[in-house]
Amino acid sequence: MTPRNVFRTLAVAEAITWLGLLAGMFVKYVVGTTEVGVQVAGPIHGVAFISYCLVTLVVAVDQQWSRGRTVLGLLSSVPPLMTVWFDRHVESRGGLDDHWHSRHDSETAGRRAVCWLLRHHRQAIVGFVVAVAALTGLALVAGPPVG
Repeated sequence: MTPRNVFRTLAVAEAITWLGLLAGMFVKYVVGTTEVGVQVAGPIHGVAFISYCLVTLVVAVDQQWSRGRTVLGLLSSVPPLMTVWFDRHVESRGGLDDHWHSRHDSETAGRRAVCWLLRHHRQAIVGFVVAVAALTGLALVAGPPVG
């Protein structure tokens, strides 16, 4: 479980679910036959989107990304397939290593928190699932991004 592998997995998952949602939207709005594709792919993509954003923040802290790179990483989740481009972009510029940099004696609280997450896998996974579920619930209450 390296930062590169975790980030790449979520970047690709986010892009694939975008494709599923786009296919569902095509069937719904162009072909006009059914809404099932959007009803199924929409929530799946929402979970992948939120998961990608959370992982982006954790990796950004650990890999010491600049604010600009972090914001670009987060924004890349909005246009379809841009998370894959961003993954390649940041790796080509040395922003994704094969090892975690966060240590218990790191200078910043953020990196110490990432170290804690890495050392306590079970609690981190439970926290991640709870965070994704809570944010997904908020998104469902807020409604779809477009009317």
